[in-house]
Amino acid sequence: MPDHDTLLERVRKLLAKAEDPAVTPAEAELYNTKAAQLIARHGIDNAMLAASGQTGDDITVLKLPISNPYSRDKASLLTSIAYPLRCRTLLHRVGQGVEEVTVFGFRTDLARVELLFTSLLLQASTQLTRVRPEERVFRESLAAYRRTWLHGFARAVHERLTAAEENAARTYSDVAGGKSAELVVRDRTALVQQAFDREYGDLRSAAPRRLSGSGYREGHRAGTRANLDPAALGRRRSALPVR
Repeated sequence: MPDHDTLLERVRKLLAKAEDPAVTPAEAELYNTKAAQLIARHGIDNAMLAASGQTGDDITVLKLPISNPYSRDKASLLTSIAYPLRCRTLLHRVGQGVEEVTVFGFRTDLARVELLFTSLLLQASTQLTRVRPEERVFRESLAAYRRTWLHGFARAVHERLTAAEENAARTYSDVAGGKSAELVVRDRTALVQQAFDREYGDLRSAAPRRLSGSGYREGHRAGTRANLDPAALGRRRSALPVR
C-alpha cells in the first residue's frame, strides 16, 4: 500500500498545475482527472485494508446541514458526490427546501464525502455569485439560471468521480482475502445499501425536478474544472453563502 500522505501530496501538486493560468483548458482537465484518480485510489486502499483485516471500518452515518438559498441543489451536489463513493443519502425536507442530509456509508468513505462536499460547495458557491444568464435569454430569472448551473456542476462532478472510482477498482492489482478490489467495492456498496434499506427502505423517492434555466452547460463546464483536492480542504472548512 502506498503512503497516503505522499499520495495526497501528489494530488495537491497536480491541482496546483491545473490552476496555473498558463496551462491550456485541455491540460488543466488532464491534471484534474489524474487528481480524481488518486483520490479514488485513496478510497480503494482503505477498502482493501479493511477487507484484509488490517484496519477497522464500519458503516455509520454522517449528518450534514444544508443552508438556503438553493438548498435542494446543494443537497443534490452532496448526493452526486456520495453515490460514486459508495454512500447513500437521505434528504430531510422542510417545505420546498432541504435542511439536512443524512449520509450512510463506511467511515472512511464518509470522510472522503465530507471533505469533497465542503470543498466543492465552496467552489460552486464562489462561482455562483458571479454567473448570470446571457442577455439573449429572454426574461430568464437569475434563480432559475443558477439552479440549472448547480445541476450541471453536480453532474460533471458525479461523472468524474464515478469514472475515477470504477477505474481505480478495475486496475487495482492487490487482493484481500482472495477478493479483487472490484469484488471488495461491490460487497461494500451492497452492505451500505442494505443498511440504508433497513432504516429507510419504505420511503418513496422524490419526483424528478423540472428545471427551466439555461445554466446547465456552463455549470457542467465549471464542474469539470473543479478542484478535487481533499488535502487543501482542512484549511477551508466553511462554504461561502450564495445571495
